[in-house]
Amino acid sequence: MTVEVKIGVQNTARELHIETDETSESVAKLVADAIAATDGVLTLTDTKGKVTVVPSAKLAYVEIGRSTSGQVGFRS
Repeated sequence: MTVEVKIGVQNTARELHIETDETSESVAKLVADAIAATDGVLTLTDTKGKVTVVPSAKLAYVEIGRSTSGQVGFRS
């Protein structure tokens, strides 16, 4: 199962969308570690191997959720 991560960057109109094979818990720990570190960076690798690096000082928000891509059918 993939996890969808949306990252808001300060002073930028667009957010970053990343789908990763990491668990929600491990992504949350990476975010917390990046914020706690002096001059920390958040580094995530997506499902295709592309690496995204964001300085933690520029993070506006990080939204972590289960990916809905590939699902078929209706929810009620």
